[in-house]
Amino acid sequence: MTDVVALGEVMLRFDPGEGRIRTARTFQVWEGGGEYNVVRGLRRCFGLCTAVVTALADNAVGRLVEDLVLQGGVDTSLIRWTPDDGIGRTARNGLNFVERGYGIRGALGVSDRAHTAASQLRKGDVDWDTIFAAGVRWFHTGGIFAGLSDTTVDVADEAMAAARRHGLTVSYDPNYRPSLWAGRGGPERARETDLRLARHADVVVGALGMAGRHPGADRISTDEVPDALASVAGLLPDAQVLATTLREVPSAGVNDWSSAAWSAETGYVIGPRMPGLHVLDRIGSGDGFAAGLIHGLLAGTDLERALAYGTALGALTMTTPGDVAMASIAEVEALIAGASAAVRR
Repeated sequence: MTDVVALGEVMLRFDPGEGRIRTARTFQVWEGGGEYNVVRGLRRCFGLCTAVVTALADNAVGRLVEDLVLQGGVDTSLIRWTPDDGIGRTARNGLNFVERGYGIRGALGVSDRAHTAASQLRKGDVDWDTIFAAGVRWFHTGGIFAGLSDTTVDVADEAMAAARRHGLTVSYDPNYRPSLWAGRGGPERARETDLRLARHADVVVGALGMAGRHPGADRISTDEVPDALASVAGLLPDAQVLATTLREVPSAGVNDWSSAAWSAETGYVIGPRMPGLHVLDRIGSGDGFAAGLIHGLLAGTDLERALAYGTALGALTMTTPGDVAMASIAEVEALIAGASAAVRR
């Protein structure tokens, strides 16, 4: 039985290591995608049975993505395969070139994902009732998938509504990406999409992204976070949990890392504080946070403990290359308990 299903695009990430995209001669290849990273973390770190709904062009690149997903232990049976026309004229697979950054040079992502198979998914393509009738407990999607095209928001809306009908817990991460909305209404349209979809969600991860006038418009200081989450709660009266990471970036390689959440039951809750966290690769840390939070909530822990799981896995995700979490549950629990970085033999 599948515990958690995610809806999102899975791309190939090309990683130049310590170098720059513009001067690279070799790349290491990983799989990644905001929504997929969550179920991958839930599978590999916490041992839950997970699956991803996505679409890939049926060629050697698509099969490489499938192989990487299989290595992550995520069920691939819900992937929709789009016929390949030989050159990607009608559908292709997404690519994501990502620099890790160093010191004063921040991380950089260059996406190559227009006209992908996942972006062409339409309402009615997926039999959600059959998927959710099989005992799934949780459904997750987010603003990255919704922002891929004018049709994917309808697919996400359809999926979230079906998940609610079947009694699943539904989570949504706004995960605003300016590049997805350039020329398509910008942050104002992204906000409209978030409000449309988050009304279906029990849990909103990255909820701070829904505060302010529109995504990216306002910088929210730490002492403003409680009021900001309260304002989001006012926009989403049916949401049970609002959670967010908190990050200060004095350097690409050193971040101050924490989290916060709100629920109607507990009010405002602060997660563990991890100042001066040394970062190898920050990409995917928010998805690691989401995976840890979801694990805690599914396991029936209180919100403070669920926040601790999310904060710890997000932190550990930043210590390894690639988008996906590579930590074990033992490492997560040891970090929560205050373990040091001393060598273990």
